[in-house]
Amino acid sequence: MSVRKFRVWRGDATGGKIGDYKVEVNEGEVVLDVIHRLQATQEPDLACRWNCKAGKCGSCSMEINGMPRLACMTRMSTFEENETVTVTPLRTFPVIRDLVTDVSYNYVKARELPAFAPPSNLKPGQYRMQQVDVERSQEFRKCIECYLCQNTCHVIRDHDENKHEFAGPRFFIRAAELDMHPLDTKYDRKEFAKAQQGIGFCNITKCCTEVCPEHIKITDNAIIPMKERVVDRRYDPLVVFGRKILRRDQIPSGSAVEPTLHAGPVKVSDDHAPVNFSREVVPPPGPEVNTKGHVNLNEMLSDRSAASSPFGDGVDFPLPPEDINYYHPERP
Repeated sequence: MSVRKFRVWRGDATGGKIGDYKVEVNEGEVVLDVIHRLQATQEPDLACRWNCKAGKCGSCSMEINGMPRLACMTRMSTFEENETVTVTPLRTFPVIRDLVTDVSYNYVKARELPAFAPPSNLKPGQYRMQQVDVERSQEFRKCIECYLCQNTCHVIRDHDENKHEFAGPRFFIRAAELDMHPLDTKYDRKEFAKAQQGIGFCNITKCCTEVCPEHIKITDNAIIPMKERVVDRRYDPLVVFGRKILRRDQIPSGSAVEPTLHAGPVKVSDDHAPVNFSREVVPPPGPEVNTKGHVNLNEMLSDRSAASSPFGDGVDFPLPPEDINYYHPERP
């Protein structure tokens, strides 16, 4: 056990100041442990938001020595023995009291984002995706909504007036996830990102990626691909010309278009698994090129590439209950 120096911001929306404290710290503790001890021994009215203490709820977001972090995941062993640890509330959002901030801005932006829109002819339980599509967007689902990325983004951190037109990194990855989803029928995700979410404000400094506790590559895997899709759709001369020829601009932005299916029915034998685990998985084919080396215009306009199904060359879901088994290749 040792006694460490802490500086903690105390106050509310009307103002406040940083107080100096000396708090006992035990081996293996995190900053949130010290905050709780400070509440128990010196400042019983210190406000601090937390819930799981396991880095999964995102509640204990704060700035520690100026760095947006989760208090429950910041170990005291990362600081020098004689180092003073300064804890302040998230700077981008209004302070409610002490270390608690009003993050309702994020919930407003969440409500503005159109939800997943599955094909009208599919019922819940009938959705099927290829593994490559699952893996592509699975990373974005790790988000715990701690809003550290929102807090560190300088577009709203330094310019409060941008909040009305800027959704922020957390909702850019949500938009990218839905735009990459093969069963989402809303074809105006890119238009929405440009016109309503303000993705053009982002200049990809990667500060959001640096503070993400789930290590999501927000900039490289979500924001940059989304910005490229916006540019391809709105400013690529070939795509714009093709859209005019095919009259794509005359399709209502909210019209539902059925997804392309790449497989037929699966035939299951009683003594075989519905999945051929030894089957060679063929990678997605490249764009079609003619004899002159030119890319087919329809290939350029398509936002989905076909790939073989891991379940076989023909798939028909849902399978009848009597045909479902739990075969594993390493089990007899």
